[in-house]
Amino acid sequence: MIRGDTRIATPTDGTIPASVKLVATAVGGYRRLVADSRFAPLLSRSNPVRHNDFDMNLVIEQIIEQADDVVSLTLAAPDGADLPIWSPGSHVDVFLPSGKQRQYSLCGDPQDRSRYRVAVRHIRDGGGGSREVHETLTVGDLLHIRGPRNAFRMVTADSYLFVAGGIGITPILPMVQEADRRGTPWRLVYLGRSRDSMPFLNELAHYTGGDVEIRPDTEFGIPDTSALLDGALPGGAVYVCGPPPVLDAARSRLSAIAASGSLHTERFSAPPVVGGTAFDVELRRSGVTLSVGAEESALTAIRRSKPDVTYSCQQGYCGTCTVRVLSGSVEHRDNSLLESERKDAMAVCVSRSVGGPLVLDL
Repeated sequence: MIRGDTRIATPTDGTIPASVKLVATAVGGYRRLVADSRFAPLLSRSNPVRHNDFDMNLVIEQIIEQADDVVSLTLAAPDGADLPIWSPGSHVDVFLPSGKQRQYSLCGDPQDRSRYRVAVRHIRDGGGGSREVHETLTVGDLLHIRGPRNAFRMVTADSYLFVAGGIGITPILPMVQEADRRGTPWRLVYLGRSRDSMPFLNELAHYTGGDVEIRPDTEFGIPDTSALLDGALPGGAVYVCGPPPVLDAARSRLSAIAASGSLHTERFSAPPVVGGTAFDVELRRSGVTLSVGAEESALTAIRRSKPDVTYSCQQGYCGTCTVRVLSGSVEHRDNSLLESERKDAMAVCVSRSVGGPLVLDL
């Protein structure tokens, strides 16, 4: 199932330009995080995502068209040094030349330390990050990278059911590879609009230890995700990554899945605000007071006044949007801050006021 229009862009002589032969950033130790118990997500609150992040300047070695509106970038150290280890489910922060910061799942081989790979779908009406990747980046460009981090860890399980929707295949692909390598029973259900829009179909054909079911809407119609999850085996782990309808259907089956295994989900967009109430937030340094609606995040309100405010994941696990709280009580909904930090800080992308106004150091 190899696409005939695959495009590989490389320098004409196959070498990295001398201008980007920079010395890789010296770094300290890095700890690989793996959750071994399949029951861990069911027994306790998620731990904050705390890692000793690397900051690296990596060169783009390849740009490959993987599907309609999807390209992959292969990144390597300019001096050829090994890159930090990572585990399936990991992502990196990518700092684009414009200053935009985006997070992309690593979708290469975790055992290959010579390069990273990410894939980006072109979202024409999005925030501009994907458009910059598709329209301006070229082979030989340097990108500043931070990470890797893992908020979507692959637990040890008796079996795996993977459900990927569209670009949601990116964190799932290394998990399929790892399950296949271990010889653990696995099944992948891959959803998409059409085969032409679904990246990495050719690579999935290489994994023969499990079952791959390709279900484009053009051939099978709109999927019943809940029914697909009924195929999870007792004692197995279920991993779902895709658009909100797929994730919502998965969460609706949580109780049934949790009875015999575990459910793990990841989304690529900000979650809807649930159970929110309106409150005011004062930006002390800016001298502005804003109203935060019951169904919007504090970050959304803040960006109306400060569009350049720093943020990234919009899901409460990267910590990029953390700001100092000068007064007020915070309802913390993040997985990034340590308990000691919650006294006077908040992740404005998800956390809210317990009641009354908040005053922030912005």
